[in-house]
Amino acid sequence: METGDGGKWLDAHYDPVAGLHTISSCVDLADLGGDGESRLVVGDLGRGAAGGGMKLKVFRGTALLSESALLDLPCGLVAFFMDLHEPRAPALAVASGPSLYVYKNLRPYFKFTLPSLDLNPLEQDLWRQVREGHMDPPTLKEMLESIRQGGGVPLSERSLRFLSLDPGEVEQFVQLHKQQPIKRQTVITCIGTLRKSTADEDGVSCLVVGTESGRVYVLDPEAFTVLSQMLLPSPPSLLDVSGQFDVEFRITGACRNGNIYVLRRDSDRPRYCVELSSHPVGLVRVGRSLVVGCADESLQGFTQKGKRLWRAELPAPITTMAAMSLPIRGFQAVLVGVASGEVRVYRDRTLLSSVRTPEAPTSLRFGRYGREDGTLVVTMRGGGLMVKILKRTAALEEGAASAGPPPAQSVRLSVPKKTKLYVDQTLREREGGGAMHRAFQMDLCRLRLCAAQAYVRALEARLAPVSGGAAPLRLSAVVQGLGPAFKLTLHLQNTGASRPAPHLFLSFLYDRRLYRLRTPLLRVPLLVPGLVYPLETWVDSTGAGGLSGVIKVLVLQEGAGGPLLTAHINMPVSEGPALG
Repeated sequence: METGDGGKWLDAHYDPVAGLHTISSCVDLADLGGDGESRLVVGDLGRGAAGGGMKLKVFRGTALLSESALLDLPCGLVAFFMDLHEPRAPALAVASGPSLYVYKNLRPYFKFTLPSLDLNPLEQDLWRQVREGHMDPPTLKEMLESIRQGGGVPLSERSLRFLSLDPGEVEQFVQLHKQQPIKRQTVITCIGTLRKSTADEDGVSCLVVGTESGRVYVLDPEAFTVLSQMLLPSPPSLLDVSGQFDVEFRITGACRNGNIYVLRRDSDRPRYCVELSSHPVGLVRVGRSLVVGCADESLQGFTQKGKRLWRAELPAPITTMAAMSLPIRGFQAVLVGVASGEVRVYRDRTLLSSVRTPEAPTSLRFGRYGREDGTLVVTMRGGGLMVKILKRTAALEEGAASAGPPPAQSVRLSVPKKTKLYVDQTLREREGGGAMHRAFQMDLCRLRLCAAQAYVRALEARLAPVSGGAAPLRLSAVVQGLGPAFKLTLHLQNTGASRPAPHLFLSFLYDRRLYRLRTPLLRVPLLVPGLVYPLETWVDSTGAGGLSGVIKVLVLQEGAGGPLLTAHINMPVSEGPALG
């Protein structure tokens, strides 16, 4: 069997006919006997709820140690410590339907059923009338339909099943159930564990369950009472729990509406929300960041507050995900199973290793199995079981997948040899560096002087859009339109400190063969210092052949011998037909 793992993994066991049909949330590795040897616990889905065959299977090494029948389809199982008794052997909690089944020493110990939800009072009244004989089944069906369409409190499972029956089965269903009390029960969708007061590996842990009604319950591990209840906008399908219940905790839930919500200890509502571009199919915490696998064949990393850090594209759709942690080596990564028959190891967006599988993986679990710490357990779509062990000498650091220098590093650069001219020039610069710097500074001063002289000449000739002297003005122009008619807006401002500028006019010089101004002379009102005055006029293009020209704007003052300032406006080419 080809693995393609780069020699990092050892083949420990492979059974193609193990008959295990499960998901990652129904697989765990735990020391159930308290003897230091971990067992593999699998909640086998069998042939589904309709076909039966749901079992709880425990493997020791390569052999099946025990199996127990489950009453309902399991959605998750976890191993947790519920007390401080010796030997330190964890209990096992299996979530099936609305109940939690707790096993100790592989024997049934306790059953906890989720609290019932509030009923619709109208629905209760309708079933009471049916029980007393005041309402017939057709009327009951019509009334329940109106309640369901009206919204509010959802109907119970009995009413929903009643509405889905054929007309011939309605009477028999009512006679069978009308005497029984009505109740609305939710089911568990996901499960996790939360340390109660200490972060020790064998510390007492609370159970955290997400339900179809969108509620998240934190259960006491000894009395199995509800310690805390929180509400999500949508039913959670994946849960990640961190922290301690008595100190501070964080519950991250990936919901069916395509969003991820973060719950904190101090609130019963979500604290943060992460909106994804595609529905989540996997959720794993690595250190202080969240890694989310999405249905669009992408792997994305987020901070605890929902800010996206990175994104990696995958070659095939994701089938399952799991965390990979080696505390002895201080290593954490993410295991991603893809539909092409491959298990990929990612640290952030870097691919560290890849393991080929004969079929698409359906569940992954990494941890201590037997007495070996780095064990990878994979179940496949056809029911096969594969166990691999990570070599103690395996290099799983970033860049280990492509060790060695990059190929570009071995390419020689085409560097020309030093010529005699280059050497002479270097010696000249070294010996005459001071003189060269002084010459550069002198040329720079001359350039600044020439620029200042040109600016003064433009001000004296009134050729600049800014004037000085007794009446400091500034002029800017905006041309609007596509042609042949253009709107010319002139913005005139008095930049003086306190003196207004009176008796001003705007005059235009232009080629009469190209343009015609509707107002060739504009009278300017008294210019108050600091304000911008917009002055408008219309320009009609009379030129043909796509010609354009320049319009000169002169700011004149009554009694002055010349213009105060001049502006040149480059007119655009008219896109319309020329005016005759």
